[in-house]
Amino acid sequence: MASHPADLDIDVPGLDAQFIAGEWHRDPEALDVDVISPTTEEPIAQVAMPSQGDADRAVAHARVAFDEGPWPRMSVEDRVAVCTRLCDALERRLPRLNRAWTFESGPTIAHGEMINDGAGVAVWRQALELAPELAWEENREGTRIWREPIGTVLGVLTFNGPIVLMGMKIIPALLAGCTVIVKHAPESALTSRLIADAIAEADFPTGVISVLAADTPVTQYLVAHAGIDMVALTGGTAIGIEVVKSTADRLARTALELGGKSPAIIDDDVDLGEVMETLGAGSSGFMGQVCVNLSRVLAPRSRYDEVVDALASHYQAINIGDPFDSATDQGPLSVLRARDRVERYVSLAQEEGARLVSGGRRPSHLNRGWFYEPTVLADVDNTMTIAQEEVFGPVTAVIPYEGLDQAVAIANDTPYGLACSIYSRDEGKALEMARRIRSGGVAINCAGVSLTQPFGGYKQSGWGRECGPEGILEFTQIKQVMSGASYLDS
Repeated sequence: MASHPADLDIDVPGLDAQFIAGEWHRDPEALDVDVISPTTEEPIAQVAMPSQGDADRAVAHARVAFDEGPWPRMSVEDRVAVCTRLCDALERRLPRLNRAWTFESGPTIAHGEMINDGAGVAVWRQALELAPELAWEENREGTRIWREPIGTVLGVLTFNGPIVLMGMKIIPALLAGCTVIVKHAPESALTSRLIADAIAEADFPTGVISVLAADTPVTQYLVAHAGIDMVALTGGTAIGIEVVKSTADRLARTALELGGKSPAIIDDDVDLGEVMETLGAGSSGFMGQVCVNLSRVLAPRSRYDEVVDALASHYQAINIGDPFDSATDQGPLSVLRARDRVERYVSLAQEEGARLVSGGRRPSHLNRGWFYEPTVLADVDNTMTIAQEEVFGPVTAVIPYEGLDQAVAIANDTPYGLACSIYSRDEGKALEMARRIRSGGVAINCAGVSLTQPFGGYKQSGWGRECGPEGILEFTQIKQVMSGASYLDS
């Protein structure tokens, strides 16, 4: 049976079970696996993995709850009341949630508080406020227009944002009237169970929501399941393509927030000290394990060496170590395969002609844990692999350009289009460039995206939008109801 060592110092329920339809259930066929700390490489707990039987049970309950239960037929105000209880319960658990996330995925406690206590709370509280104000029913020239829930939703979340994604994906789907299976990454085994505990406290109608931190085979089984009406995924582009293929035969709805190779365009008129105040974190935050990470820095050739040196200096000052230590700036990569992937990409970049300026190795002062030094690569051409493929790690490629037209062309020259930053003292110029960038988000003289406004990608960065009113309506379909007035009047 799954075990829980005392030194974890977090009370995590249901380690030997799965949260299905409001109750903890143990499949006799379930396998128990160790949760490995990315900081120490040692087991910190043992948990039961979801089985295919668990997946079937979750879908069956969700289908009954949607097809026969009260949830999709409740008023939006009543759904808001239940979801408010969930948000209250999540917020009470934030200290434990942040701690669990640090134990199993390696973000610093400060990063967890910023993302979860800050962005997460803002996102789900905004959704609660927006839902009652949306146009769920309209009359247009004698025709009624109704927005109805899409059905049973599979929400596929990632290890780099298991808590904030509850506000970006799951709560909007619930508010729309959908029933939901929350599919967390297996690396979120502890965090997901604390989230499930909050769901239990909120007391949803039976079957409305289940939580499974499933591995790849069970996830693939769920995506292909005939009982799933919509898959809302955050993940890599290759995974998104597989989801589309797996849902195509039944034309299930998909909403995909996928990878990025986001550029930062630096104009030649900027103060680099001011730029680095946001570009530093925007290109290296959470060890680069962020979909909007600014992994390509486009620098004017006239100031190219300055930009390379500024980035290298910033990265060299990053304190890497124990993510529970308040003096630490960056912890380990979350999973071993991520460090292996980073090492392969850095090696390949040098083989293709890139110059290693800073980082590019495991820290010498840390003899265990999946740590890797934030890395700057110079002399990068945009045709190199390192400039075209998402690394999802702390690696920044600095690419020279001649003139802003070329900068825009380079920025657009990838399969992705998720985020972009433009640094310039000329706001008019920056706005004109922003119109030409093929990206779902553009930040001017800052980095990142707003998570209280519609967020999503162009091209292979996905489709659909999260957050804002659009993020709730993403989980609806439109019905028109037309009446024959002569019969109704008689």
